[in-house]
Amino acid sequence: MSDRQKSLPDIRECYPILPSMLRKYDKFGRRDRFTGETAEDFRQWGEKAKKVLWGLLGLDKMESCPLDPVTDEVVMLPGDIRREHLRIQVEPEVWMPMYILIPAGASLKSRPFLCPPGHNGAGKYSVAGLREYGTVKERIELYRYDYGYQLARLGYVAVCPDCRGFGERREEREDAFHPELGMKGDCYWLAHMGEPLGIPVAGMLAWDLMRAVDYLYWRGEWDGARCGCLGFSGGGMQALMASALDERIRLVVISGYLYGYKDALLRLNRNCSCNYVPHLWEHWDMGDIASLIAPRPFWIQSGKEDRLNGPRGIDNVTEQVEIIRRAYRLFGAEDRLLHEICPGGHRWNGENLERNLEKLGNLEN
Repeated sequence: MSDRQKSLPDIRECYPILPSMLRKYDKFGRRDRFTGETAEDFRQWGEKAKKVLWGLLGLDKMESCPLDPVTDEVVMLPGDIRREHLRIQVEPEVWMPMYILIPAGASLKSRPFLCPPGHNGAGKYSVAGLREYGTVKERIELYRYDYGYQLARLGYVAVCPDCRGFGERREEREDAFHPELGMKGDCYWLAHMGEPLGIPVAGMLAWDLMRAVDYLYWRGEWDGARCGCLGFSGGGMQALMASALDERIRLVVISGYLYGYKDALLRLNRNCSCNYVPHLWEHWDMGDIASLIAPRPFWIQSGKEDRLNGPRGIDNVTEQVEIIRRAYRLFGAEDRLLHEICPGGHRWNGENLERNLEKLGNLEN
């Protein structure tokens, strides 16, 4: 048999469905966006939107249980930062390992930050700054990924969890030993397990972050009532969903994840499975969901050349920020919304971390 006989047929043209799906997005998408005129209109809309979002994320199917925290290790880091390695039970038989970075002098006045990880960083290891592992160090330097460690150095308590499918929460332990596979996660397989039951990955991750807030209140050593959340990339997606639904998260930072769904997730439809929630786009765009954070202090950070912004670039971001800004305007709180556009691509930029957190913290109620 010749090489040609072994090969695939010569397909001269393909007939994709993307143009059709883009038309369907325009026809069926964002039907429940806010159309009111006052802050009271927005509050009423927000209450209904949160109930719908709760259901779309499958949170009505999640199971509460005792946290049963277990501390596995305590290490002192340079700069007198105490690193605890512990795990909590987020659902029956479902455990979430995490690092908690506790700076010297942390007290009941200290603000804790949830620091969910994104992709390609081995989960909590990059966020907590474990540079002693070569591949982790590479990702920290590529994405400036150690934002949990950066927060701890500034005096905040940083809670750096493994989200489902990453780090110690892999479905197959063997994958963690492969340098490249160990950086990635199991979102594809989690989606296959959860979505047929009405539980998308985004819902699982939002639930777990809310359980981390439960833990902060249970532990009671820091000011849980001023809990913040900072997430980059897929960590930004987690911060978005959890903060939209849980008002105990009082200050929100989302980096590398705030853009319009049509360009960034429909046109770029090969993004990770964790981004896709059945029926979500029928109801809102991302800016509509993020507006549920209003009027809490909210810092959005975008890379001007971030490819995940989609083919129209930063315009796909600023359109969504304007949706959010309108909500803040209704509350007379536009100064609590900060949009920072940074040069460069997909990465966290911590140069203004101390200044921006101090500024937003001073604007809290």
